[in-house]
Amino acid sequence: MDDIEAQRARLEQIERELARLRYRHDIAMSAFRFEEATALGPAISALEKERQVIAAQLPPVAPPAGVVPTLAAPRALRRRQRRG
Repeated sequence: MDDIEAQRARLEQIERELARLRYRHDIAMSAFRFEEATALGPAISALEKERQVIAAQLPPVAPPAGVVPTLAAPRALRRRQRRG
């Protein structure tokens, strides 16, 4: 179990780093600093590949068990539906 927990922790770390790099890339692109944005590309690509490898090795996460609430239609909508 420790190996799976370590992989999940690494996956979270990678996702945080990806979010940070993508944010920097977006800022660089919006400021027309294309060289800076292009330089971030290989790092983003390498992290995405590592994320895919780790995610493929991990077992799927079971969805939480329990009751899923459903939203009720507003009263006016229910009245219109009944009238047909």
